[in-house]
Amino acid sequence: MAGLRERGGSRIQRPWSVYRASTFELSNEMIGLALAGNSQDPDEPVLEFSVACTDLLTPALDRKPNSFVAVSCTTPPQAFWTKHAQTEVIEGTSNPIFLSSIAFFQDSNINQQTQVKLAVYDVKDRSQGTMYMLGSALFPVKELLQERSHRLDLELRSAENQRVGNVTIAAWQMEERQDQRMSVGRLPDSINGRTMLPVDESLAESMGVRIKYSSLCKDTLLRSVFGGTMSRMYRFPTTDGNHLRVLEQMAESVLSLNIPRQFVKLLLEEDASRVCELEELGELSPCWENLRRQIVSQYQTIILAYQETLTDLNDYRGPSFKASNLKAERKLEFMPTNLHVQRMRVQDELGFEHTYDVITIGAPAAHCQGFKNSGLRKLIQKFEEAKKHSALSSSQSIVYIPQDIVRAKEIIAHINTLKTQVSYYAERLSRAAKDRSASGLERTLAILADKTRQLVTVCDCKLLASAIQALNAARPEYIASKASPSADSEQVVLRNDQDTLLAKWSGRNSRSSLHADWHEEEWEKVWLNVDKSLECIIQRVDKLLQKERRPSVSSQDSSQMDLQGGATKKDDEKGGAFWINPGSQSQDSPSSQPPPSSSPPPSSSPPALSSAHPPSPEKESYGSPSAEEAYPGEWSEALYPLLTTLTECVAMMSDTAKKSMVFLLMQDSAPTIAMDLSLQYRRDVVFCQTLTALICGFIIKLRNCLRDNGFLRQLYTIGLLAQFESLLSTYGEELAMLEDMSVGIMDLRNVTFKVTQATGSSAPDMLPIITGNRDGFNVRIPLPGTMFDALPREIQSGMLLRVQPVHFNVGINEQQTLAEKFGDTSLQEIINLESLSRLNSYYEQFKEVLPEDCLPRSRSQTCLPELLRFLGQNVHARKNKNVDILWQAAEICRRLNGVRFTSCKSAKDRTAMSVTLEQCLILQHEHGMAPQVFTQALDCMRSIGTREGVIQKNLSGLLPVRDFRLDPSLLYSLPLLALSPNLLVVWIFLSVAYFLAKLRCS
Repeated sequence: MAGLRERGGSRIQRPWSVYRASTFELSNEMIGLALAGNSQDPDEPVLEFSVACTDLLTPALDRKPNSFVAVSCTTPPQAFWTKHAQTEVIEGTSNPIFLSSIAFFQDSNINQQTQVKLAVYDVKDRSQGTMYMLGSALFPVKELLQERSHRLDLELRSAENQRVGNVTIAAWQMEERQDQRMSVGRLPDSINGRTMLPVDESLAESMGVRIKYSSLCKDTLLRSVFGGTMSRMYRFPTTDGNHLRVLEQMAESVLSLNIPRQFVKLLLEEDASRVCELEELGELSPCWENLRRQIVSQYQTIILAYQETLTDLNDYRGPSFKASNLKAERKLEFMPTNLHVQRMRVQDELGFEHTYDVITIGAPAAHCQGFKNSGLRKLIQKFEEAKKHSALSSSQSIVYIPQDIVRAKEIIAHINTLKTQVSYYAERLSRAAKDRSASGLERTLAILADKTRQLVTVCDCKLLASAIQALNAARPEYIASKASPSADSEQVVLRNDQDTLLAKWSGRNSRSSLHADWHEEEWEKVWLNVDKSLECIIQRVDKLLQKERRPSVSSQDSSQMDLQGGATKKDDEKGGAFWINPGSQSQDSPSSQPPPSSSPPPSSSPPALSSAHPPSPEKESYGSPSAEEAYPGEWSEALYPLLTTLTECVAMMSDTAKKSMVFLLMQDSAPTIAMDLSLQYRRDVVFCQTLTALICGFIIKLRNCLRDNGFLRQLYTIGLLAQFESLLSTYGEELAMLEDMSVGIMDLRNVTFKVTQATGSSAPDMLPIITGNRDGFNVRIPLPGTMFDALPREIQSGMLLRVQPVHFNVGINEQQTLAEKFGDTSLQEIINLESLSRLNSYYEQFKEVLPEDCLPRSRSQTCLPELLRFLGQNVHARKNKNVDILWQAAEICRRLNGVRFTSCKSAKDRTAMSVTLEQCLILQHEHGMAPQVFTQALDCMRSIGTREGVIQKNLSGLLPVRDFRLDPSLLYSLPLLALSPNLLVVWIFLSVAYFLAKLRCS
């Protein structure tokens, strides 16, 4: 990189005029080559020129024009003009120099015969929308390319053929493009007899740097996720006399529809599985059965709603974004509003590229459900209060604390996972035994033992034991065991009446009395059987391996004696255990019979439990030498009965534990199930919108930083920083939207990412895949093989990548003024304080484990600790409309390799103002844009930049971006967005009327 900068430094001393002067007349072949596009950088235009006007005349000599240039083109045999682009409006001058350049990209399909028409308009009154055309000029593309200086000076003629001024067209980088395109393959000395100039090495080097940046249009990964890209080009002067080439792009994402489809399907499966779990609890007493029916009925109602939503999403055939007028559309409520990626690529005077991406999205909120009852934050508070009240007034005296509920969900998840893993490794152990693989047997047994012991550890807890007893108490005609302790200070009262739900333990400590040994004994025997089965398998494998290594009868006999002695000793220590008999013909040996249980199992215990010693197939394998002689070397025959026993014991233990936890959760959710599911549905809607934006941001950040080892190390070490910026007021409906959005963003902490290698090269193979449930979602990001190979080993191995979301909000509209004078801004202050704390914590983690060189370099003189200190001061200052909070948080995010998200109510007006202001600030602070053009550059981006495409798509109905062409008769007034929302309403009304009139005429 240092070498590139050293050699590229020569370009600073060469003004652009030198490049233009060192050109020559292009042949037809070279013109075709120049218009073919750049295969290494598909985002580079095939033709780009700037426009300036001089000596513009207006009919009223006492005023100077407010002018802009509209560009149209036609290519024979096309017989009509197509509007292509326009410049910004420059007010009060007869010699405007426009900052926006006119760019034709590879999909423009221009050639040498293409005619370009420049029409100069004078905007008399921007507020009233009155304008007229001063004059026009036209030229063929071939003429511009063949001109030695690539510069044309044309006269502007009015409709009456009167001269009204001049227009100058100056093409950019024609000689750079021809050098870059032919330098790789060694440019020949001549083409058709014409001498070719030598190649400037710095141009080739800058191209080598440029190709590492991904294209939204052509990159294999990004084009499968993003589409409908629209682009604008600008040329901004710098303080040192050079120019910045700025490419502004905006694209929508197919994930706006793809992610909600996957997400709703997962929710549907999760709720359906909960209904199945409730049904699998078995027979319950009438009172509990009625309660279960009510809960199942509530779940079925919500499942029906998810099914309808999934059907609507699958049937949807519109564009891949949701317009703001569809925010409250029930069929599309899981889709984010106006989700786009906003990109700015800056090429400096050295030829180096810098890319800045922002994801813009309408505030994630449940618009369809309304905001009369406030947003998620207050609804969650009301739900928790209702839950506490129902617990105090309920006849059910067993009340579980929130930690118990969280623990119960964790136990269910662990049991489901570990049970599957034990079955899998038991099968693998059986295969290793069948193949007589000693090394495979040892490795697989070690993993099987570890997973089984983890499962036993999960099931050996007091909460589980008490839940099992509660479930037993809910069985029909349950009678407390007579063996229960009868102390004066502690008494058990178990009732199952027709109309009463009561399982009451009275005494000095009701919760501790739940853990009495008398009702834990039966459950202890269940998981002890799993432990004993595993020990038998371990000892049997040891014996088989010993026999394989030292096949002696004496060692075999001693091993047998050790096994029997060890088993007997374990029985004496632990007490009798209930064993599963895989074979009905097993016979018990009196010598090894364990002592009987002190209390019989309850009537509801599974019938597979019996007071016995280990099963007969195991006994025969251990104790019968004839069996070993009959099957010499048949390891699978020796291990099969033991593995069967272990699998059945694990299944019994897992099913019992899972049912008890499901019953515990049923007890907890029963009083408030309707409110719980309604709240959960709203939370799902908000989270889905937020998750979709996060996935878009993660993909584009990963693709851009694929070669940035510092970022990748930061990603798998402390996770990705996701900074959400919102411009919502704390007044009226937007206050409830802010509540929804803040909860949805915080729920992103339960999301992890995993990068995998794509199975194919088609677009569907590159789409992310979501797995998991509401307790935690994992997003798999498939990458093409070449990209996946560039990742560090930690990410390739499947390490889960975490997310640290932060959210800063500052209201900026008139409603925020009302909130500051008459309302309440406490929610905004709380959100900003919480996010400040998390942001500081993230930076502290970074300093502990990562070096500073992992972060991108900046021209700013303010270090990160100082920025964080300034941000803290502004957050605590409680200043009205303190936008410094947003700017500083955004800069900190960029300096920490984070992903930026910007939102307002619909991601149109306020979002456009924020994004364009941020882009201009970056150009000035990081790339030296001249301060005197800051205001003009800002107005240029706001009036004819890509953000007006969002407004156009929302006004025109759901039209794809790719079909959009600028209409100067409609878009001249877009700078009003920065002036007044009232004027914006008038403009929208007039625009709609214009479209309706146009529609009638057609």
